[in-house]
Amino acid sequence: MNLSSLGDELDPWIDDDPDGFLTEAEALELGIEPPEFDVAELDASGESHTAAMHELEGINARARVLIADEYAGIANVLRDAAACPDPWVGPDPTLDPAWLDPQGRSAAAVRAERRNIAVRAAALELSVRLGMSENVVRTRAAHADTLRERCPKIWEAFRSGRIVAQNAATAAAQAATLPARAKDAWAKFDEQLAGSAQTLAPGKFRVRARVVRERIHPEHIDERHQRAKDERNVWFQREADGMASYTVFTTADQVIALERYADALARHLRAQEGEERTLAQLRADIVVDLTARGMSHSTESGTWRARASVALTVPVLTLLGQDDEPATLDGYGPIDTETARRLTGEASSWVRILTHPVTGTVLDVDRTTYRVPKPLRRWLGVRDQVCTGPGCMRSARDCDIDHLLDWQYGGKTADTNTGPLCEPHHVIKTKSKWVLYRDEISGARWWVSPTSLTVPVEPPPF
Repeated sequence: MNLSSLGDELDPWIDDDPDGFLTEAEALELGIEPPEFDVAELDASGESHTAAMHELEGINARARVLIADEYAGIANVLRDAAACPDPWVGPDPTLDPAWLDPQGRSAAAVRAERRNIAVRAAALELSVRLGMSENVVRTRAAHADTLRERCPKIWEAFRSGRIVAQNAATAAAQAATLPARAKDAWAKFDEQLAGSAQTLAPGKFRVRARVVRERIHPEHIDERHQRAKDERNVWFQREADGMASYTVFTTADQVIALERYADALARHLRAQEGEERTLAQLRADIVVDLTARGMSHSTESGTWRARASVALTVPVLTLLGQDDEPATLDGYGPIDTETARRLTGEASSWVRILTHPVTGTVLDVDRTTYRVPKPLRRWLGVRDQVCTGPGCMRSARDCDIDHLLDWQYGGKTADTNTGPLCEPHHVIKTKSKWVLYRDEISGARWWVSPTSLTVPVEPPPF
């Protein structure tokens, strides 16, 4: 095409009237195809970057639409699972006139549990098929339902590709905290944010959404704060290179007091002669030191200091000083040698597990701990390390020990018939149509979902 005709080709996309501007998504909905460019001619004119930007804008608009479609699709699947649990948990036993619940529950209670388990089973399958965590699946479904019900203008703009996913998620998260019966507040929230959700960058929109939410919330902040305090919690996150992060969610005054104290003390120490640590390093060291000091408690019988029971997997040649393969800390992964030595020196009890230098087969499980755990549980923690549920990374020590073939049906309490399952996945295995299988010859295990999806249980380190 000639460059002189480029403006004519772009007429459906750009108009002199700003109100008549068509976005990529709107043009596609009208059946208007984007113009094709002569790459060589554009390169020669120096306008290839402009064409590339238009192309990327179109890709971005289509991606936004697809992401919104994914949100809607996830919500529909989980909603359907709640409406019709049978494909996920089997036939409804309460429909049998002779039915009696062994636990003495009412039919309504059993049906409510069936709906809950069906949604969880469906979310697990979606997480495997879509390559995302169950938490992300459930969150996206909740965001879609919230926007559809409480913010129809924002939802419509999101579905048409005019709002980025980050802003849609922010709006949904804030709208979900408004009272269930405050429909007037929903409408105000939707009205005041529908425009800025399309124009503001995610960081600025988060601030804007929070301000609007505070302004239109019908309840006083004192009442909301008292409820929010009940949600205080902490989160542990594994990081690379032997590091980890620990997040604390609690009242703002406590966090600010800790932050300012750590900052003030860090600045004081930084000014001392010979101090080489940065302010960031000092703040981290101070917070950890404060926590460590808090682990010592004075009692009538003296000072008691909390110490960890540490499980370390140590390659036998490393133990003999003939190799430098790293030790593995239970609940985290590979750690440096210095840390491993320090932990074994400080811990009141620790488990040393010797492995073959070539095959990695466990050669010996040390039993010198102060409080000896059951040998089978210890072995399963070594073999599996984490929950065997699809995609789950919860440590084996925090899991139930599940019988592959239930004990009540003759299942043995042996390593060939047991494995760690966290409480949520244990419930799904027991009460939904997810099934865990094991090959008696190879020892391989795999899950089969209610829709016949096969998911292998991958041995660590995955």
